[in-house]
Amino acid sequence: MNLKAVKAVKAVKAAEGDASVPHDTTPVREPLDASGGGFGAGGGGPERRRAVVAVAVVALLAAAPLVLAPYPVSAMTRMLAFAVLVLGVDLLTGVTGLPTLGQAAYFGVGGYTAVLVGVHVTSDAMVQVLAALVMGLLAAAVTGWVAVRAGGLVFLMLTLAIGETVHQVADSWSAVGGSNGLAGMPPISLFGGSPLLVAGFVYWWALAAAALVFAVVALVVRSPYGRTLRGIRDNDARMRALGYRPALARYGVFCLAGAVAGVGGALWAQQARFVSPGDMGFEVAALALLSVVIGGAGSLWGPCLGAALVLLVRDNLSASIGGHGPLVLGAVFVAVVFLLPRGLSGLTGARLKVLGRARRRKENMS
Repeated sequence: MNLKAVKAVKAVKAAEGDASVPHDTTPVREPLDASGGGFGAGGGGPERRRAVVAVAVVALLAAAPLVLAPYPVSAMTRMLAFAVLVLGVDLLTGVTGLPTLGQAAYFGVGGYTAVLVGVHVTSDAMVQVLAALVMGLLAAAVTGWVAVRAGGLVFLMLTLAIGETVHQVADSWSAVGGSNGLAGMPPISLFGGSPLLVAGFVYWWALAAAALVFAVVALVVRSPYGRTLRGIRDNDARMRALGYRPALARYGVFCLAGAVAGVGGALWAQQARFVSPGDMGFEVAALALLSVVIGGAGSLWGPCLGAALVLLVRDNLSASIGGHGPLVLGAVFVAVVFLLPRGLSGLTGARLKVLGRARRRKENMS
């Protein structure tokens, strides 16, 4: 009763224009402002943590050539190039909901383009990567228009057919070396400088290019276009009912993924200074998709970690375990499917939830 009386008095004072009423109503606005800031602070905290972790990871990766021998540095360069390919696969599979086995084709197109440009035009690494990006984009634009009109298993089979067709063309076309591939690519250079003969310099170039591609893909995923892609992934029919054109959006991301894969192929060829049909075969496509599953579809950084793990097992550990690398990868795949439905990235999400619950419990106790 007393509270009602106080409210009644305040209401009367407010009606009479009492100056104290606005002061009393201030606490009503404060929670709203605090709420807005709270959301900002709550969203800014994880963002700041992610930014700090990203900078620390890049710094550690950049320091690797200073402490490692040339062979592991070259292996890490290949991992970076493969991670760029996996980013394109994740963009289609994890963000848009279109599992694909065809990105290796654009990876190979990028690799062949870089070698051809390196042999016949220039050794400038940036020019080679830009040319590979354009050719990957064009190849995806030509082949993707039909594929994106399907979904699910049909889309998967169409991309597999595209990948195998491009692989067969490269394997039988003498102009690109046929089954022998293309060799003789000179060492890359940057900005007209001297050739980069040290493995560490090539690695730093690949790291810079991969970080740039990652940043661009992350911006796309967080943009309104990225939200549209996730909406199409979650409910295609509803997006059509809302006036969106899913086929056009899928076509755009298919072309973007092709360009990303082309960049990855160029980085791969620049490290090896050689490209062959084997670099665009079914095995590469399957390993890229496996990397996405192991890392966690849609998280971007998780598939990159999965790519490093897959190449580490295939290229480095397989020889020391009697060539049973594929068996290990199969076991890892089964374990991830049953134990980590969200892949390696799910570990971080679960950890953050535990920390959040602990923080809220501590706040409630205080």
